[in-house]
Amino acid sequence: MILCCGDALIDMLPLDLDGGRRAFAPQAGGAVFNTAIALGRLGVETGFFNGLSTDLFGKMLTDELKASGVDSALSPRSARPTTLAFVTLEDGHASYHFYDEATASRLLAPADLPGLGNDVRALFFGGISLVVEPCGSAFEELMIREAASRLVMIDPNIRPDFVTDEVAYRARLTRMMAAADIVKLSEEDLAWLAPDADAFIDGLLAAGPSVVLVTHGARGATGHMAGGTISVAPRPATIVDTVGAGDAFNAGFLEALEGLGRLDKAATRAMGEGDLRLCLDRAAEVAAVAVSRPGANPPWADDISAPAWRRLAARA
Repeated sequence: MILCCGDALIDMLPLDLDGGRRAFAPQAGGAVFNTAIALGRLGVETGFFNGLSTDLFGKMLTDELKASGVDSALSPRSARPTTLAFVTLEDGHASYHFYDEATASRLLAPADLPGLGNDVRALFFGGISLVVEPCGSAFEELMIREAASRLVMIDPNIRPDFVTDEVAYRARLTRMMAAADIVKLSEEDLAWLAPDADAFIDGLLAAGPSVVLVTHGARGATGHMAGGTISVAPRPATIVDTVGAGDAFNAGFLEALEGLGRLDKAATRAMGEGDLRLCLDRAAEVAAVAVSRPGANPPWADDISAPAWRRLAARA
């Protein structure tokens, strides 16, 4: 199982009505939630961990996880409200305005952390839950506790407008990225983290991670390892919006790692350029489907080609 640990919220997506009026439609979302949904739809055994509300929106989140084959049994439930994110779109690119005070997600505490069984082979972290307290401390504690024995991936998915204590947040990201095996960053994340992207990536690889992934929007993505860098072009797609694109990319990469038998620390560290390219290609393919649909709506396995490792096995 891949356990996805982090934000779950309701994206309030804009709708244009007659007469120039605007409304907002609720849709289940959150960066880590979206990655879990995408993994589940691709047929990967997936779990989700965060505080979930028993309110109307919390039920939407729980129902969506179940419908996509994601196990949320480890997530504590409470009557606290669900986090809301009002989305505005400009040229297909999304901006977010968060309402997160005293929510079920934000008030997740270290005391809520579960024990994990041997079925959990990897953990994925990220999103706005790393910014605020007490949930930020809870997720960091969980990562540090488990990083010695399980594969760990992090995508900070930085939202600068949501950061209130930049010093503390930067320090947390530094600690968590150093403890991770795989770090995924967007170009925007890199620009916020450091003025010199190349030096920052080199420093990350020296600090601990074996793979650093960087997405470049319309210019594709790169994978950095100590032995070199692999670049892949984006797949052709008619872009409706970019909501959930990076989350779908994460799921495609992790699906490929599992399919190649590399979903553990040693196997990922020993990965060569050929397997890294396969993982990046799959990630780009999954993301291309996601951007061709409105909102965070990643593909099901039947919506997308069989992965390369299965095609190779079928021909053997």
